[in-house]
Amino acid sequence: MPALVITPVKDALEATKETIQAIRSSTVNLAYRVYNDYSSPETEAGLSKMAPSHDFQLFHLRDLTDTPSPNYKTVLQHAQKYALDHGLALIIVESDVTVKKDTLQNLLTFGDQHPNAGMIGAVTVDEQDTVNFPYLKFKGEKAPLINTKRSLSFCCTLLSNRFLQAYDFSNLDTSKDWFDTHISKKSIELGFENFVLMDTRVLHRPHGSRPWKKLKYTNPIRYYLNKFFKGRDKI
Repeated sequence: MPALVITPVKDALEATKETIQAIRSSTVNLAYRVYNDYSSPETEAGLSKMAPSHDFQLFHLRDLTDTPSPNYKTVLQHAQKYALDHGLALIIVESDVTVKKDTLQNLLTFGDQHPNAGMIGAVTVDEQDTVNFPYLKFKGEKAPLINTKRSLSFCCTLLSNRFLQAYDFSNLDTSKDWFDTHISKKSIELGFENFVLMDTRVLHRPHGSRPWKKLKYTNPIRYYLNKFFKGRDKI
């Protein structure tokens, strides 16, 4: 079993089902955990029903922390411990992402071939196979892979076991909500290399699990009011 795959979930049950089904159609033998971050009773019931048939461990964040959603820090810390205890890479696949059958194997194979890799991301695309958020910064790239010092997203990303050994997630800033930018920088600081695989593409429906974040594009004033006055989306 070469990897631990995790999916943090906040509602958006139908999209999450698609994510889970795609992961379980993967060619890789893996341990799979789904983290329910204070979702609605409907989502919780749906995940509980899927867990036996799709062979994943379901963790409810209410059993791990009293902190209101989002609880990405707790998810990362909990998953890191398991990955380190079992000598596994950690692959994050978020609940608005659909992988292909060979996606996870591609990430693992690349990691095996590049022992200094800290993070390896699959590029995100829309239904027309056009590179989309959060990798618009690489939209014009023609190379099949990019060695980058720019931030990777956790949409579909492998964190190598070597990197997990080098950086303890208990050091994550408790005042933040999201950690992909910080962890990307920490990987580089510790001497690892970060890669984006432009020929390993995953379907991404941005912010499917947190619809209010779409306000950034449709109503930016309201988005930034939420961000600054309600303390949301702290990066």
